[in-house]
Amino acid sequence: MEYTQEMLRELAERIYDLDAEVYAQLGSSLGRVFSRDREGCVRDMVELMSSRKQGHQLRSELALISNMARTIQDKELRRMIMSEYDRILQKVISLPTSFGEGDVVDQNLASLNAFNLKNRFKGSDKLIICIGRTYGSGGNEIGFTLADALKINFYDAEIFSAVLKRLEAEKDIVEDQAGYRFGPEQKEMDQAFSKPGKRTARECMREFSRYHGLSKRDAVFFNQSDLICDMAKKESFIVMGRCADVILTNNRIPHISIFITAPFEQRLHRIMEINKLDEKKARRLLKRVDRQHMQYYRFYTGRKWGNAVNYDLCVNSAAYGIDGSVEFITRMLEGGKSVKKD
Repeated sequence: MEYTQEMLRELAERIYDLDAEVYAQLGSSLGRVFSRDREGCVRDMVELMSSRKQGHQLRSELALISNMARTIQDKELRRMIMSEYDRILQKVISLPTSFGEGDVVDQNLASLNAFNLKNRFKGSDKLIICIGRTYGSGGNEIGFTLADALKINFYDAEIFSAVLKRLEAEKDIVEDQAGYRFGPEQKEMDQAFSKPGKRTARECMREFSRYHGLSKRDAVFFNQSDLICDMAKKESFIVMGRCADVILTNNRIPHISIFITAPFEQRLHRIMEINKLDEKKARRLLKRVDRQHMQYYRFYTGRKWGNAVNYDLCVNSAAYGIDGSVEFITRMLEGGKSVKKD
């Protein structure tokens, strides 16, 4: 189905109205996802829906709306709002530029699958799934789709940034390296991660005082760590990256850790298609992002990122595809005891 600009605008208005309704019902301290004027927000959403490269941003905004909607106490009202969310999500996924389009499946591998795994949750434990992923493996799409299938909250880099900001955490600082961000800020982000820029003595002293001697990057990490542990006591969720698997392990909080990857060439072709890059640029991008994730994970955990012994389950998404990987993980969870998700 071909979507006109008018149809995209109508869909954007539905998303805006859904966010407004959720906020009206909750009066949430987190605020609204779309807090600017209606026309500006609708225009921005239409632009996002017209560009495959920015699909991750719309996915994060939709997830944040659904996360808050699930906290509505009135069951009937919650059901109605989540039904509208589901209808909107199906429309968004059906867009030609959708984040839901473009699989990573390798049909030759897909025919070899077999598994018999059980999860570790008991009684009233919350269902917490930590997902690490190589860039281009479809890990974010798998995480988002899995959260929607399980009807639990989804947290990625952009949602964490929004939540921390709304909780008045010190987040007006350098972007965290564990997220996938490829915009004008990427160069600054890379420089901040690799080596500090020149700063005046006054700036150094101000930063030292503000973060109690921690670097800005460390302050973000520890704020996120505290937030993850606090959330784990209250709700079920899926978290992308953030070293969450090690953070929860160190705090003795039950969880499932999953690492999603795919052969380099398979990921390369997917990134070329999604980002409209030639092979040389896509190859350089894949290596750079994977290296950043490896360095970040090793720095804060002392572990080797992607090493199978550090995870409960490693999934080659090329063997299953995005939907197949979601089904694989869901069946694994169903093989264990019932998990309380609310």
